[in-house]
Amino acid sequence: MRRPTIADIAQRAGVTKAAVSFALNGQPGVSAATRERIIAIAAEVGFQPSSAARALSDGKAGAFGLVIDRPARTLGSEAFFMQLISGIQGELTRDHMSLLFTMAEDQAAEIGMYRTWWAQRKVDGVFLVDLQSRDRRIAVLEELQMPAVVLGTPRGTGSLPAVWQDDRAAVTTVVGHLAGLGHARIARVGGFPRYWHSQLRTEAFAAVADDAGVEAISVAADYTAEHGAEATRDLLRRAQPPTAILYDNDVMAVAGLGVAQRLGTRVPADLSIAVWDDTVLCEIVHPAFTALRRDIPAAGAAAARMLCSAVAGGHPGSLQEEPPVLVVRDSTAAAPGGSGQRRATRRDVIEILAIQAGHFT
Repeated sequence: MRRPTIADIAQRAGVTKAAVSFALNGQPGVSAATRERIIAIAAEVGFQPSSAARALSDGKAGAFGLVIDRPARTLGSEAFFMQLISGIQGELTRDHMSLLFTMAEDQAAEIGMYRTWWAQRKVDGVFLVDLQSRDRRIAVLEELQMPAVVLGTPRGTGSLPAVWQDDRAAVTTVVGHLAGLGHARIARVGGFPRYWHSQLRTEAFAAVADDAGVEAISVAADYTAEHGAEATRDLLRRAQPPTAILYDNDVMAVAGLGVAQRLGTRVPADLSIAVWDDTVLCEIVHPAFTALRRDIPAAGAAAARMLCSAVAGGHPGSLQEEPPVLVVRDSTAAAPGGSGQRRATRRDVIEILAIQAGHFT
């Protein structure tokens, strides 16, 4: 069936196309009775103005953009982004807004997409994720004067507002729990080092471990099961392996659990496991994972409200999320062999390891 057009409505109403445009856009130039008749006919035939036509009439596209430049295989297994998008879309639906979502190969391609979208009036603003140190996107968006909200740390966001969580508070919660169970050597399997949130978590992990009097080992990975497994294998084969590991996502944690079981390491008797960002997967594995729970959909909804405000001419400030809550499950227990009695009183040794892979920067 052919999509109805303004010409179809004009023919049925016996008016010009200009009159139909005036009526549908609430502009003067037609009588009240004619306007009502045109609107009724438009509803009857199921007419919906295109985003391009709306942009030409009022300067608004009625859509926001979200570009992610992670590898597709990584993104497909990340529960975080699905929760984030659900929160954003749930809020936008109330205002009859759309979310234009796509992926890019790298940051240069992402920037090119922003320029094209803005020039073609395809979006009214964008959500920015995975902020990097010296992020080139910030200056470009400021140059374009394109409304944007960052999902992540406000550090390095320039004039752009951010929705962010306190990474140090989250690390303090997990390390405090593990140290309280007597763990004196704790590892963290993190994400891409180029991301601000990875850097901040690594810094916080070292500092909090120092305060707690435990040894900290940080390993950089890429959020995939393959790297989670490789990192875990390397850690457990050390002369002095950690007795607890914190993973930056559930996928790496599940892979790590599998490696531990194949090596004969019992969880949690020999090794405790904790996860950043609680998911359904954390609940259904055995043993179920102790995990940090935050309201990711709420963060997405807050970012959507902030972007709507910015597009309307407002100046929203950055918003800190509610502190994450540690959900304690069966994957964490007292350290084996009473190792907690040997917690160091000296300044901790912080060892930074990196998995060798071609796509790391």
